[in-house]
Amino acid sequence: MQQQPGSHGQAAPPGVGAAIVPAGSIAQQITHGPSFAMLRLDLAPGQTIVAEAGSMVARHQSVTMEAKLNAPGGGAFAMLKALIIALIRKFVGGETFIVNHFSAPQGGSVWLAPTMSGPVVYRRLQGETLVLSTGAYLAHCGDVRMGLKFGGLRGLLAKEGAFFLEVTGHGDLWFTSYGGVEAVDVNGPFTVDNGHLVGYEGNLSFGIGTAGGGVMGMVASGEGLVCKFNGQGRIYIQSRNTGSLVSWLSGMG
Repeated sequence: MQQQPGSHGQAAPPGVGAAIVPAGSIAQQITHGPSFAMLRLDLAPGQTIVAEAGSMVARHQSVTMEAKLNAPGGGAFAMLKALIIALIRKFVGGETFIVNHFSAPQGGSVWLAPTMSGPVVYRRLQGETLVLSTGAYLAHCGDVRMGLKFGGLRGLLAKEGAFFLEVTGHGDLWFTSYGGVEAVDVNGPFTVDNGHLVGYEGNLSFGIGTAGGGVMGMVASGEGLVCKFNGQGRIYIQSRNTGSLVSWLSGMG
């Protein structure tokens, strides 16, 4: 069993499937993946991470947690504005209304896990923009800013809803999916089933269309609507479809 270089905690027990991830600004370790991934973050004194509400599994006593609105704030007017933004993110964008800030004045570890069965994916942001589907965000650390990206009717027709989560800045980002995640580097047109999109780099153009074959192809093929990209960049796709899971569970009732 190997441990993330630079981690100041003990290595995970053998057999839990820990993964070595690239070194960033914080020591980290992903275990139990890819199907039931859990993320361990070892905070140095003074470090803070922000995580999706409800994602915490455990933490050391030395790690403090503070719940905050999922929007920037400061001052009475700014706090009111932050509340409105957080409400929009919750009820329109499908994001969490509250995020948890974990800090460790003397150092300590926190364990996080996604809601759905799937992996935890790490990406070091160096100024670029990553657009994530609803529910894909797990945590971040550093000078990372999150905002809503309006997808219009095309996003509403896809599984993502009217808004996406746009993440940019310099720091560490962790996101997740239902099923396995594969990164695909594209250069030109590329099509993704609307239920299998995790995220994409912000420089890519995005639209919604049919899989092909006209109306009959859309209805009878089982593919429905698809996300159509163009440009050069990276797209993250997932091996499972939450919409299909919901349909299957509904049929069991």
